Amino acid sequence: MNARDPHLPLTADQAVTLATYADRRWDEAIVPALTEYIAVPAKSPMFDADWQRHGFIDRVVRDAAGWVEARKVPGLTLEVVRLEGRTPVIFFEVPASGGANAKAISSNTVVMYGHLDKQPEFNGWRKDLGPWTPKYENGLLYGRGGADDGYAVYAAITAIEALQTQGLAHPRIVGLIETCEESGSSDLPVYLDALKARLGQVALVVCLDSGAGNYDQLWLTTSLRGMVSGVLKVEILTEGIHSGDASGMVPSSFRIMRQVLDRLEDSATGRLLPESFHCRIPADRIEQARAAAQALGDTVWKRMPWACGADGANALPTSTDPVEILLNRTWRPTLSVTGADGFPELQNAGNVLRPYTAFKLSLRLPPLVDGHTASLQLKQLLEDNAPYNARVTFHPDGRAGALGATGWNAPSLAPWLDRVLNDASNAHFGAPLGYIGQGGTIPLMSMLQQGFPSAQMMVCGVLGPKSNAHGPNEFLHVGYGKRLTAAVAQVITACP
Repeated sequence: MNARDPHLPLTADQAVTLATYADRRWDEAIVPALTEYIAVPAKSPMFDADWQRHGFIDRVVRDAAGWVEARKVPGLTLEVVRLEGRTPVIFFEVPASGGANAKAISSNTVVMYGHLDKQPEFNGWRKDLGPWTPKYENGLLYGRGGADDGYAVYAAITAIEALQTQGLAHPRIVGLIETCEESGSSDLPVYLDALKARLGQVALVVCLDSGAGNYDQLWLTTSLRGMVSGVLKVEILTEGIHSGDASGMVPSSFRIMRQVLDRLEDSATGRLLPESFHCRIPADRIEQARAAAQALGDTVWKRMPWACGADGANALPTSTDPVEILLNRTWRPTLSVTGADGFPELQNAGNVLRPYTAFKLSLRLPPLVDGHTASLQLKQLLEDNAPYNARVTFHPDGRAGALGATGWNAPSLAPWLDRVLNDASNAHFGAPLGYIGQGGTIPLMSMLQQGFPSAQMMVCGVLGPKSNAHGPNEFLHVGYGKRLTAAVAQVITACP
């Protein structure tokens, strides 16, 4: 290995060689592996209660582990860790490398994170596409899970290989690939506890499960929202009754549901009413939102598949100020109803007053609001003093003692990381680094921040405009994935 001070910038030739290697390996090895991965309906336990019996999660874990081991990375060891009653985790380790300066960098660890579990199918897929039928078209790999987040483990190993082919130094690297992220990472705290001693002295966390404002530059995620999800159910009868007989005497469970939700949300504006679900937005995040808004302009909202027109020209979003939109989707709480029960299909909807209405709620929380506390507050708000003495229950997702997921606000960037991120963005994208908050949730980040408060965080991903994770026609932008892989390699070799 060539001895090189990891604090020195890469030469232009070294950066090009990283990019060339990543480009080739994606075409030869990653795209084929992800094509097979997409075909497996490895739904997260929240969406597949029989995941153990079905074996799909075990299959994608075995496939990914086998692929990693087949790469023959020098010194790499891999273990599929299984704790009783929990989803499995892939844990791999690569020792520090760098010739004469290896000893100097071996005390620090880079943690690389991803997940292999998936969201459910959803509807609305293009006729020639489907969640489990991968298709590679015009540089986009369609199908569920490729971008969120199956590519992560393959890109992580490729980044390490790209460094080693040039003899570039890197610290000790461990990989943590879970299979419960889409269920709120409820198993992850137990694994972090069990593996903490093996993680070592974490200097940098590279999380490859986030998004990008566009496909033209490297984007660093500066914050993530938390989330409380669960089922709100309103029961007014024990069975359905002829609506001509009961309506006007028995209140509609749907109307009661509306009243209960009015405690939580202003339906005219979408603003969440309890102040405890809000937090002060840090000044630096507002400034970064302004810079991102200047780069992205009205594409911030026009990229959405509006029903009033695909180009978004006639859309009326919550605001037409790009700064406000970015802050709304990253630093302000919002409520979504993501599922419903108690409703017959339209063709079977008779004249019956339904006995109950149930909604699946998804409450996104600002990064600085505690998810568990918010869960308990939401339950009390929705259940207390039910209208008409109806039976109103809210069952939040999660395990006892760990309800809800807390968001994350990134620590200040160390000078070395600030420099190398910009260098990597310019080298591989031809544009400076972008900073953007994300509206999604990655529970691992707040967990690792608490466990390793001095660690630096590189949170990034391939989920750019129209990639549509969780929805129909999800795709992975392969060109962006290639450049991101090279950028990650460049950052890792600079880690002290």
